[in-house]
Amino acid sequence: MTKKFKIILGISYLLILFAFLYLIFSEIEFNRLDEFPYYKELQVRLDHFVGNNLILNLFIFFGFAVIWVSLLGFGSPLLILSGILFGKWLGTLVSTISITCGALILYSLANLFFKDLIKQILVERFKIYIEIFNKNEFYYFFIFRLVGGFGIPFFLQNTLPIIFNMKKYNYFFGSLLGFIPSFYILNTIGSGINNFIQQSDNFSLINLISNKEIYLPILFFLIFLLISFIIKKKIFYDQKN
Repeated sequence: MTKKFKIILGISYLLILFAFLYLIFSEIEFNRLDEFPYYKELQVRLDHFVGNNLILNLFIFFGFAVIWVSLLGFGSPLLILSGILFGKWLGTLVSTISITCGALILYSLANLFFKDLIKQILVERFKIYIEIFNKNEFYYFFIFRLVGGFGIPFFLQNTLPIIFNMKKYNYFFGSLLGFIPSFYILNTIGSGINNFIQQSDNFSLINLISNKEIYLPILFFLIFLLISFIIKKKIFYDQKN
């Protein structure tokens, strides 16, 4: 059963990935990728398409993000994309909820089918954190999400709490609230890229970086990383020693 499920999971992931890539690349004229006006055309078409079908596109993005994350997909490109498509506020809302739901589904599936295997692989490596999380799993998992999961790959962040036997509602709300700051920053960058393309007549890397809608979120993101490192060291590393 487990082997069969793995095969189904792998095939489903590949089908969704290829379908998504086909939809994207079938609309791209590769011979025009070096022309900035082409990106402006794409931006206008995207804005028109999303604006005329906002609710439908929100549901499509939500469904795709849930499936993508639940099948081990990474999150950062989704956050930039949601900022481009829906703006920083609506993009943050839909991406935070959808990615949290996808992560919960992945956690539930992994807990159901691969619990023993995951514990066998990860317990020894992360056993120093088990006692910490058991003190208050919601609080420490919220901090874990807030600081970016210690730099652990996203799919592994989503399954790691299995070794702590975390309750699903603590997992969901810890993720939901912990994701918001970093997700908002990345959606803001996506929104800034969209606005830059809309307002510019030609591409300049200097102009892109010097645009306050780009450099301010990046600056905030770097500050956020620094604060996250301090929080991580204070709360987790100090308690280990």
